Amino acid sequence: MLAATPPMGWNSWNQVHCYELDENVVKRAADALVTTGMRDAGYEYVVVDDCWQAHTRDADGNLQPHPSRFPGGIAALAGYVHERGLKFGLYSSPGTDTCAMHYDEYPGTLLGSLGHEQQDADLFASWGVDFLKYDWCLADINAGLEPVPAFTHMRDSIAATGRPIVYSISEYGRYEPWKWGPGIGNMWRTTDDLFAEWNSVAGVIDQQLALIRGPHTSRPGAWNDPDMLQVGNGNLTDDENRTHFSIWAMLAAPLFIGTDLDALSPIARQVLLNTDVIAVDQDPLGRQATVLAERDGTVVLGKELTGGDHAVALYNSTAAPVTISAALPGFDQYELRDLWTGARTGGSGEISALVGPHCTEMFRVTPR
Repeated sequence: MLAATPPMGWNSWNQVHCYELDENVVKRAADALVTTGMRDAGYEYVVVDDCWQAHTRDADGNLQPHPSRFPGGIAALAGYVHERGLKFGLYSSPGTDTCAMHYDEYPGTLLGSLGHEQQDADLFASWGVDFLKYDWCLADINAGLEPVPAFTHMRDSIAATGRPIVYSISEYGRYEPWKWGPGIGNMWRTTDDLFAEWNSVAGVIDQQLALIRGPHTSRPGAWNDPDMLQVGNGNLTDDENRTHFSIWAMLAAPLFIGTDLDALSPIARQVLLNTDVIAVDQDPLGRQATVLAERDGTVVLGKELTGGDHAVALYNSTAAPVTISAALPGFDQYELRDLWTGARTGGSGEISALVGPHCTEMFRVTPR
Protein backbone atom coordinates (compact mmCIF):
# COMPACT_ATOMS: atom_id res chain seq x y z
CA MET A 1 0.00 0.00 0.00
CA LEU A 2 1.28 3.45 -0.90
CA ALA A 3 1.49 5.82 2.08
CA ALA A 4 0.65 3.10 4.58
CA THR A 5 1.88 5.58 7.19
CA PRO A 6 1.83 9.37 6.84
CA PRO A 7 4.49 10.41 4.28
CA MET A 8 7.53 12.22 5.65
CA GLY A 9 10.20 14.29 3.94
CA TRP A 10 11.33 17.77 2.93
CA ASN A 11 9.56 20.24 0.64
CA SER A 12 11.24 23.26 -0.91
CA TRP A 13 8.46 25.85 -0.57
CA ASN A 14 8.69 27.02 3.04
CA GLN A 15 12.46 27.29 2.76
CA VAL A 16 13.02 29.07 -0.57
CA HIS A 17 9.56 29.73 -2.05
CA CYS A 18 9.80 30.41 -5.79
CA TYR A 19 12.74 32.37 -7.12
CA GLU A 20 15.46 30.96 -4.86
CA LEU A 21 14.68 27.38 -5.85
CA ASP A 22 17.36 25.58 -7.84
CA GLU A 23 18.84 22.11 -8.13
CA ASN A 24 21.63 22.88 -5.64
CA VAL A 25 19.09 23.72 -2.93
CA VAL A 26 17.44 20.36 -3.55
CA LYS A 27 20.73 18.47 -3.55
CA ARG A 28 21.81 20.10 -0.30
CA ALA A 29 18.51 19.13 1.31
CA ALA A 30 18.91 15.52 0.14
CA ASP A 31 22.45 15.39 1.50
CA ALA A 32 21.36 16.94 4.80
CA LEU A 33 18.56 14.41 5.27
CA VAL A 34 21.24 11.74 5.16
CA THR A 35 23.96 13.40 7.25
CA THR A 36 21.60 14.59 10.00
CA GLY A 37 20.02 11.16 10.43
CA MET A 38 16.65 12.45 9.28
CA ARG A 39 16.41 9.94 6.45
CA ASP A 40 16.89 7.13 8.95
CA ALA A 41 14.24 8.71 11.19
CA GLY A 42 11.70 8.40 8.35
CA TYR A 43 12.00 11.57 6.27
CA GLU A 44 12.27 9.94 2.86
CA TYR A 45 10.69 12.27 0.25
CA VAL A 46 12.50 15.22 -1.29
CA VAL A 47 9.78 17.32 -2.95
CA VAL A 48 10.47 20.11 -5.43
CA ASP A 49 7.58 22.55 -5.22
CA ASP A 50 6.45 25.24 -7.67
CA CYS A 51 8.83 27.23 -9.93
CA TRP A 52 10.95 24.32 -11.13
CA GLN A 53 9.45 24.77 -14.61
CA ALA A 54 10.75 26.63 -17.63
CA HIS A 55 8.36 29.42 -18.57
CA THR A 56 6.85 27.48 -21.49
CA ARG A 57 6.33 23.91 -22.60
CA ASP A 58 8.45 22.60 -25.47
CA ALA A 59 7.27 22.20 -29.07
CA ASP A 60 5.72 18.82 -28.20
CA GLY A 61 3.84 20.18 -25.22
CA ASN A 62 6.16 18.74 -22.58
CA LEU A 63 6.99 20.57 -19.39
CA GLN A 64 10.64 21.55 -19.16
CA PRO A 65 12.88 22.33 -16.18
CA HIS A 66 14.02 25.92 -15.80
CA PRO A 67 17.23 26.03 -17.87
CA SER A 68 19.42 28.12 -15.56
CA ARG A 69 18.17 26.85 -12.20
CA PHE A 70 17.87 23.17 -13.15
CA PRO A 71 20.52 22.78 -15.87
CA GLY A 72 21.06 19.10 -15.12
CA GLY A 73 17.41 18.25 -15.72
CA ILE A 74 14.81 16.68 -13.48
CA ALA A 75 15.65 13.05 -14.26
CA ALA A 76 19.25 13.58 -13.15
CA LEU A 77 18.09 15.36 -10.01
CA ALA A 78 15.73 12.50 -9.19
CA GLY A 79 18.65 10.12 -9.70
CA TYR A 80 20.77 12.13 -7.26
CA VAL A 81 17.99 11.84 -4.67
CA HIS A 82 17.49 8.13 -5.31
CA GLU A 83 21.21 7.42 -4.96
CA ARG A 84 20.96 8.65 -1.37
CA GLY A 85 18.22 6.20 -0.49
CA LEU A 86 15.50 8.83 -0.76
CA LYS A 87 12.43 9.35 -2.94
CA PHE A 88 11.75 12.25 -5.27
CA GLY A 89 8.67 14.46 -5.51
CA LEU A 90 7.51 17.14 -7.92
CA TYR A 91 4.76 19.75 -8.23
CA SER A 92 2.01 20.42 -10.75
CA SER A 93 -1.54 21.78 -10.82
CA PRO A 94 -4.83 20.77 -12.49
CA GLY A 95 -5.64 24.05 -14.25
CA THR A 96 -3.66 26.06 -16.79
CA ASP A 97 -1.60 27.91 -14.17
CA THR A 98 0.42 27.14 -11.08
CA CYS A 99 0.05 29.03 -7.82
CA ALA A 100 3.30 30.96 -8.32
CA MET A 101 1.94 32.33 -11.59
CA HIS A 102 -0.91 33.92 -9.60
CA TYR A 103 0.69 34.84 -6.31
CA ASP A 104 4.39 35.30 -7.12
CA GLU A 105 4.19 36.73 -10.65
CA TYR A 106 6.05 33.73 -12.03
CA PRO A 107 6.18 34.39 -15.81
CA GLY A 108 4.88 31.08 -17.10
CA THR A 109 2.37 30.10 -19.75
CA LEU A 110 0.16 26.99 -19.56
CA LEU A 111 2.32 25.30 -16.92
CA GLY A 112 -0.64 23.55 -15.31
CA SER A 113 -1.60 20.06 -16.43
CA LEU A 114 -5.01 20.87 -17.94
CA GLY A 115 -5.21 19.06 -21.29
CA HIS A 116 -1.84 17.42 -20.62
CA GLU A 117 -2.72 15.15 -17.71
CA GLN A 118 -1.54 11.87 -19.22
CA GLN A 119 1.39 13.51 -20.99
CA ASP A 120 2.56 15.08 -17.73
CA ALA A 121 2.03 11.90 -15.70
CA ASP A 122 4.02 9.89 -18.25
CA LEU A 123 6.78 12.49 -18.18
CA PHE A 124 6.92 12.51 -14.39
CA ALA A 125 7.08 8.72 -14.31
CA SER A 126 9.88 8.69 -16.89
CA TRP A 127 11.85 11.12 -14.72
CA GLY A 128 11.55 8.86 -11.67
CA VAL A 129 9.00 10.85 -9.68
CA ASP A 130 7.73 9.07 -6.55
CA PHE A 131 5.44 11.80 -5.16
CA LEU A 132 3.22 14.35 -6.89
CA LYS A 133 1.90 17.46 -5.18
CA TYR A 134 -1.10 18.56 -7.27
CA ASP A 135 -2.04 22.11 -6.28
CA TRP A 136 -5.52 23.54 -7.02
CA CYS A 137 -4.41 27.16 -7.62
CA LEU A 138 -7.80 28.71 -8.48
CA ALA A 139 -8.52 26.12 -11.15
CA ASP A 140 -12.24 26.59 -10.52
CA ILE A 141 -12.02 30.33 -11.26
CA ASN A 142 -9.42 30.35 -14.01
CA ALA A 143 -10.21 27.10 -15.80
CA GLY A 144 -13.80 26.32 -14.79
CA LEU A 145 -12.82 23.01 -13.17
CA GLU A 146 -14.51 21.10 -10.39
CA PRO A 147 -12.16 19.49 -7.89
CA VAL A 148 -13.38 15.90 -7.77
CA PRO A 149 -13.23 15.19 -11.53
CA ALA A 150 -10.04 17.24 -11.91
CA PHE A 151 -8.16 15.40 -9.18
CA THR A 152 -9.61 12.07 -10.31
CA HIS A 153 -8.33 12.70 -13.84
CA MET A 154 -4.75 12.98 -12.62
CA ARG A 155 -5.20 9.98 -10.32
CA ASP A 156 -6.18 7.89 -13.33
CA SER A 157 -3.31 9.31 -15.38
CA ILE A 158 -0.82 8.38 -12.67
CA ALA A 159 -2.27 4.89 -12.44
CA ALA A 160 -1.92 4.47 -16.21
CA THR A 161 1.85 5.03 -15.97
CA GLY A 162 2.27 1.91 -13.87
CA ARG A 163 4.66 3.73 -11.53
CA PRO A 164 3.79 3.91 -7.80
CA ILE A 165 3.51 7.64 -7.11
CA VAL A 166 2.14 9.02 -3.84
CA TYR A 167 -0.54 11.52 -4.81
CA SER A 168 -0.93 14.63 -2.67
CA ILE A 169 -4.02 16.78 -3.22
CA SER A 170 -3.41 20.40 -2.28
CA GLU A 171 -6.85 21.96 -2.17
CA TYR A 172 -6.75 23.81 1.21
CA GLY A 173 -9.96 22.28 2.54
CA ARG A 174 -12.25 24.60 0.62
CA TYR A 175 -14.20 21.74 -0.97
CA GLU A 176 -13.99 19.45 2.09
CA PRO A 177 -11.61 16.92 0.53
CA TRP A 178 -11.72 14.71 3.63
CA LYS A 179 -15.16 13.64 2.36
CA TRP A 180 -14.05 12.60 -1.15
CA GLY A 181 -10.26 12.34 -0.99
CA PRO A 182 -10.07 8.67 0.04
CA GLY A 183 -9.87 6.61 -3.11
CA ILE A 184 -8.53 9.56 -5.11
CA GLY A 185 -5.43 10.78 -3.25
CA ASN A 186 -3.10 9.50 -0.58
CA MET A 187 -3.25 12.80 1.33
CA TRP A 188 -5.12 16.09 1.02
CA ARG A 189 -4.73 19.53 2.48
CA THR A 190 -7.36 20.38 5.05
CA THR A 191 -6.46 24.04 5.68
CA ASP A 192 -5.13 27.20 4.08
CA ASP A 193 -1.38 27.75 4.15
CA LEU A 194 0.35 27.45 7.51
CA PHE A 195 2.73 30.27 8.46
CA ALA A 196 5.64 30.36 10.89
CA GLU A 197 3.81 32.30 13.57
CA TRP A 198 1.92 31.11 16.62
CA ASN A 199 -1.50 32.45 15.64
CA SER A 200 -1.33 30.49 12.39
CA VAL A 201 -0.24 27.26 14.09
CA ALA A 202 -2.88 27.61 16.81
CA GLY A 203 -5.55 28.42 14.24
CA VAL A 204 -4.78 25.33 12.19
CA ILE A 205 -4.84 23.21 15.34
CA ASP A 206 -8.30 24.56 16.14
CA GLN A 207 -9.47 23.68 12.62
CA GLN A 208 -8.15 20.14 12.95
CA LEU A 209 -9.75 19.63 16.34
CA ALA A 210 -13.08 20.50 14.77
CA LEU A 211 -12.41 18.07 11.92
CA ILE A 212 -11.46 15.08 14.08
CA ARG A 213 -14.70 15.38 16.01
CA GLY A 214 -16.47 14.21 12.84
CA PRO A 215 -16.32 10.91 10.96
CA HIS A 216 -13.75 11.92 8.35
CA THR A 217 -10.50 10.80 9.94
CA SER A 218 -7.27 9.57 8.44
CA ARG A 219 -6.40 5.94 7.78
CA PRO A 220 -3.54 4.06 6.13
CA GLY A 221 -3.14 5.23 2.55
CA ALA A 222 -5.42 8.25 3.05
CA TRP A 223 -4.31 11.12 5.28
CA ASN A 224 -5.64 14.50 6.35
CA ASP A 225 -2.85 17.03 5.77
CA PRO A 226 -2.81 20.24 7.86
CA ASP A 227 0.12 21.55 5.75
CA MET A 228 3.88 21.33 5.85
CA LEU A 229 5.87 21.84 9.02
CA GLN A 230 7.12 25.26 10.02
CA VAL A 231 9.39 23.93 12.77
CA GLY A 232 12.60 25.97 12.70
CA ASN A 233 11.08 28.88 10.79
CA GLY A 234 10.05 32.38 11.77
CA ASN A 235 9.78 33.38 15.42
CA LEU A 236 8.20 30.21 16.78
CA THR A 237 9.55 29.52 20.25
CA ASP A 238 10.98 26.17 21.26
CA ASP A 239 7.75 25.32 23.08
CA GLU A 240 5.66 26.36 20.08
CA ASN A 241 7.78 24.19 17.79
CA ARG A 242 7.31 21.29 20.18
CA THR A 243 3.54 21.84 20.25
CA HIS A 244 3.44 22.06 16.45
CA PHE A 245 5.26 18.75 16.07
CA SER A 246 3.39 17.00 18.89
CA ILE A 247 -0.07 17.86 17.56
CA TRP A 248 0.86 16.90 13.99
CA ALA A 249 1.99 13.51 15.32
CA MET A 250 -1.23 13.04 17.29
CA LEU A 251 -3.18 13.88 14.12
CA ALA A 252 -1.28 11.26 12.09
CA ALA A 253 -0.37 14.09 9.74
CA PRO A 254 2.23 13.95 6.95
CA LEU A 255 5.50 15.42 8.21
CA PHE A 256 7.29 17.54 5.62
CA ILE A 257 10.12 19.74 6.82
CA GLY A 258 10.24 23.15 5.17
CA THR A 259 13.43 24.75 6.37
CA ASP A 260 17.17 24.90 5.71
CA LEU A 261 18.35 21.69 7.35
CA ASP A 262 21.93 22.95 7.62
CA ALA A 263 20.81 26.03 9.56
CA LEU A 264 18.48 24.41 12.10
CA SER A 265 19.02 25.30 15.73
CA PRO A 266 20.02 22.34 17.92
CA ILE A 267 16.65 22.40 19.68
CA ALA A 268 14.65 22.53 16.43
CA ARG A 269 16.74 19.62 15.16
CA GLN A 270 15.96 17.69 18.33
CA VAL A 271 12.25 18.33 17.81
CA LEU A 272 12.29 17.02 14.25
CA LEU A 273 14.42 14.02 15.25
CA ASN A 274 12.38 12.94 18.27
CA THR A 275 11.86 9.33 17.22
CA ASP A 276 9.40 8.66 20.05
CA VAL A 277 7.07 11.37 18.77
CA ILE A 278 7.65 10.29 15.17
CA ALA A 279 6.65 6.74 16.19
CA VAL A 280 3.29 8.08 17.36
CA ASP A 281 2.77 9.78 13.98
CA GLN A 282 3.91 6.68 12.10
CA ASP A 283 2.05 4.10 14.14
CA PRO A 284 0.75 1.40 11.75
CA LEU A 285 -2.82 1.62 13.06
CA GLY A 286 -3.03 5.06 11.44
CA ARG A 287 -5.48 6.41 14.01
CA GLN A 288 -6.02 10.12 14.44
CA ALA A 289 -6.32 11.45 17.96
CA THR A 290 -9.65 12.05 19.61
CA VAL A 291 -10.50 14.89 22.00
CA LEU A 292 -10.68 13.48 25.53
CA ALA A 293 -11.24 16.78 27.32
CA GLU A 294 -11.32 20.50 26.56
CA ARG A 295 -11.50 23.50 28.85
CA ASP A 296 -10.51 27.18 28.80
CA GLY A 297 -7.99 26.95 25.98
CA THR A 298 -6.57 23.57 27.01
CA VAL A 299 -7.13 20.28 25.21
CA VAL A 300 -6.39 16.66 26.04
CA LEU A 301 -5.89 14.41 23.02
CA GLY A 302 -5.71 10.62 23.07
CA LYS A 303 -4.57 8.29 20.32
CA GLU A 304 -4.74 4.50 20.17
CA LEU A 305 -1.47 2.83 19.17
CA THR A 306 -0.46 -0.63 18.02
CA GLY A 307 -0.24 -3.22 20.79
CA GLY A 308 -2.65 -1.54 23.18
CA ASP A 309 -0.57 1.53 24.07
CA HIS A 310 -2.02 5.02 23.84
CA ALA A 311 -0.48 8.43 23.25
CA VAL A 312 -1.81 11.35 25.27
CA ALA A 313 -1.09 15.02 24.61
CA LEU A 314 -1.84 17.85 27.02
CA TYR A 315 -2.05 21.05 24.95
CA ASN A 316 -2.12 24.56 26.40
CA SER A 317 -3.01 27.23 23.83
CA THR A 318 -3.07 30.03 26.40
CA ALA A 319 -0.39 32.55 27.38
CA ALA A 320 -0.12 31.31 30.99
CA PRO A 321 0.99 28.00 32.54
CA VAL A 322 -1.90 25.68 33.38
CA THR A 323 -2.18 22.36 35.18
CA ILE A 324 -3.95 19.96 32.82
CA SER A 325 -5.32 16.62 33.98
CA ALA A 326 -6.45 13.71 31.83
CA ALA A 327 -8.60 10.79 32.91
CA LEU A 328 -7.66 7.51 31.27
CA PRO A 329 -10.72 5.25 31.16
CA GLY A 330 -9.79 1.58 31.31
CA PHE A 331 -6.24 2.20 32.53
CA ASP A 332 -6.21 1.04 36.18
CA GLN A 333 -2.43 0.82 36.26
CA TYR A 334 -0.02 2.05 33.64
CA GLU A 335 3.55 2.97 32.81
CA LEU A 336 3.93 6.54 31.61
CA ARG A 337 6.78 7.68 29.36
CA ASP A 338 7.27 11.39 28.74
CA LEU A 339 8.05 11.60 25.02
CA TRP A 340 9.96 14.87 25.37
CA THR A 341 12.11 14.13 28.41
CA GLY A 342 12.20 10.34 28.26
CA ALA A 343 11.23 10.07 31.93
CA ARG A 344 9.30 6.95 32.96
CA THR A 345 6.87 6.71 35.85
CA GLY A 346 4.15 4.36 37.01
CA GLY A 347 0.69 5.52 37.78
CA SER A 348 -3.03 5.00 37.97
CA GLY A 349 -6.05 7.16 37.35
CA GLU A 350 -5.42 10.64 35.98
CA ILE A 351 -2.39 12.04 34.23
CA SER A 352 -1.63 15.55 35.40
CA ALA A 353 1.08 18.02 34.42
CA LEU A 354 1.86 21.71 34.60
CA VAL A 355 1.96 22.80 30.96
CA GLY A 356 3.64 26.03 29.93
CA PRO A 357 2.22 28.70 27.62
CA HIS A 358 1.75 27.48 24.04
CA CYS A 359 3.29 24.19 25.14
CA THR A 360 2.31 20.53 24.85
CA GLU A 361 3.29 17.64 27.11
CA MET A 362 3.11 14.29 25.39
CA PHE A 363 3.14 10.79 26.88
CA ARG A 364 3.04 7.16 25.81
CA VAL A 365 0.83 5.13 28.12
CA THR A 366 1.35 1.38 28.46
CA PRO A 367 -1.22 -0.60 30.50
CA ARG A 368 0.07 -2.90 33.21
